[in-house]
Amino acid sequence: MPYTVSQMARLAKLSVRALHHYDEIGLLVPSARTDAGYRLYGDADLERLQQILFFRELAFPLEDIRRILDDAAFDRRAALLMQRTLLEERASQAKALIAAVERALEALEGGAPVKEEEMFEAFSDHDPAQYADEVHERWGDTHAYREAARRTKRYGKDDWAQIRAEGEEITRDFAARMEGGVAPQHEMAMDLAERHRLHIDRRFYPCSHAMHRGLGEMYAEDSRFREHHERVRAGLAVYVRDAIVANAARAGDGRR
Repeated sequence: MPYTVSQMARLAKLSVRALHHYDEIGLLVPSARTDAGYRLYGDADLERLQQILFFRELAFPLEDIRRILDDAAFDRRAALLMQRTLLEERASQAKALIAAVERALEALEGGAPVKEEEMFEAFSDHDPAQYADEVHERWGDTHAYREAARRTKRYGKDDWAQIRAEGEEITRDFAARMEGGVAPQHEMAMDLAERHRLHIDRRFYPCSHAMHRGLGEMYAEDSRFREHHERVRAGLAVYVRDAIVANAARAGDGRR
């Protein structure tokens, strides 16, 4: 039996206004309407709405969700498996943070003090100085290195946390495209590669498409960078590289 918009809103714990908005932007168009023009939703609409809410919880923009769900290659089972993986990673991180808070509370209330090396275990393993010597040796005389050094000198802990969050979101989005069967040469993957390039351009140094293509090759060939992507999904480093190369070609720089 079909569901009215108010019934759908109650089931999904959404406002009627939100469902109207989803209809207006083509994200969730009801499968039928009454003679009077009222929206009616069926079982397929319920499944699509569940997918929308899963993606939304993972911080995907609504326009990206619409593109993913409307793509002819969309595979619901593959999407669910990918969503489960990303949510498990989020749950694991949340569990580690809760444990760190508990240890800090115990120490504050008279328990055993927390060792310095344990205080930040639950946070990012990102260390902007980790490869500083190598980076300086390879690119120290370049404008890009000097500009990155100038910008990052001003960054504090909050800046690095935001930069990391932005980067992780892009990586998750790449994994979602790959899990959903989107080819790296597809417009959706290339748009994400462009978003990645602009992230580097804004946060670190001017990043041309040619330079971005070189970074993509490094992601796939350097074991340290490859491992970063492979922890999210097997084959992701090559997928990101191919999307970057395709985006560079789209922009008119197709050299390898």
